[in-house]
Amino acid sequence: MSAHRNDAEFRRQVEDFLYLEASYLDRPDLDRWIELYTDDGTYWMPAVEDQEDPHNHLSLIYDDRVMMEIRRRNFVHPRAASKDYAVRCSHLIGNVRITEFDEATGNCTVTSNFHCAYWYWEEQTLFAGTYRHELVMTDEGLRIRHKRVDLINADAVHGAIIIYL
Repeated sequence: MSAHRNDAEFRRQVEDFLYLEASYLDRPDLDRWIELYTDDGTYWMPAVEDQEDPHNHLSLIYDDRVMMEIRRRNFVHPRAASKDYAVRCSHLIGNVRITEFDEATGNCTVTSNFHCAYWYWEEQTLFAGTYRHELVMTDEGLRIRHKRVDLINADAVHGAIIIYL
């Protein structure tokens, strides 16, 4: 993989894809959000800075597609607390950088910074950190093979994280 791709059109496509993902999380439309992932896609939120392995260390979240589907079903279940107390959230993404790019496949690694504020049960919570998306080019366009969410305070004590960031 080359270090980066300076093609403005591809960069815009990647940014638009990240913004689309954020819009699905903001609504929330978890059905469409999950469709952005490959069948082998994973979502990882490490519990400590610079954690390299989600399998042999504690993580705040480490989900594959099956677990994402289970969380989605739980979130919309008629008895879910989210039905009584609506979740509202807003994602802000910036400093998007294509850090790796494979000319042959169109696959790339993208890092970006984010802020996510959400309102739930009359309380606002703010998260901030860095995203690392491993994106693959498919016949349907870009898809997420792996998303890593590094919170700036990952090692802090957190209440329940009820949404994907």
